[in-house]
Amino acid sequence: MSRPLVVSDCDEVLLHMVAPYKAWLAEHHDVEFSMRSSDFSDAMRHRGDDRPVAPAEIHRLLDLFFDTQMHAQPPIAGAVEAVNALAERADVVILTNLTDAYREARTAQLDAVGIKARVFTNQGPKGPALQRILDEYRPSRTVFIDDLPFHHRSAAEMTPDVVRLHLCGEPMLAPHIPCAHTAGHAHARIDTWDHALPWIHARLDEAA
Repeated sequence: MSRPLVVSDCDEVLLHMVAPYKAWLAEHHDVEFSMRSSDFSDAMRHRGDDRPVAPAEIHRLLDLFFDTQMHAQPPIAGAVEAVNALAERADVVILTNLTDAYREARTAQLDAVGIKARVFTNQGPKGPALQRILDEYRPSRTVFIDDLPFHHRSAAEMTPDVVRLHLCGEPMLAPHIPCAHTAGHAHARIDTWDHALPWIHARLDEAA
């Protein structure tokens, strides 16, 4: 009999990204990072004159961060313990929006904080990648966890039977991210693992 499956994002679900990115930008690149809305690109401004950082430079800095600073990403509170608890009853895989070149680094990064899980990389909305994972694992029940609403919309459109949890564990971001549950694309919005873990267990119990 097939096992349940948990498909989780990484940044701001399992590991903090914006907090170490903000510190790194300020220390090494004279850039201030402050979320003023849900527009990530508007958050980066040159220190001193408040000019927005150009899109090409944003992409360069993001790549440089992941090239050199993945070791500086601490776990979200409760994430490691939650993933390991879920792994006792379900297959757990990571679906992260990084290019394939970062798959091994992301796997090693998670392993270093105590999360041993297979990593799938992706670009763009996650619905198609999620469907490919389902085709491979053929699970009895699937829970999908992500911090960004457009991934939940994509998952809802392509894999409507998947249970979808909107979780953003970064306090700097969470208030600015539109709620996928309110939009009808996620089954719940829970931003702490202390509350998310029992909710996930309950959803998996429903399939038992």
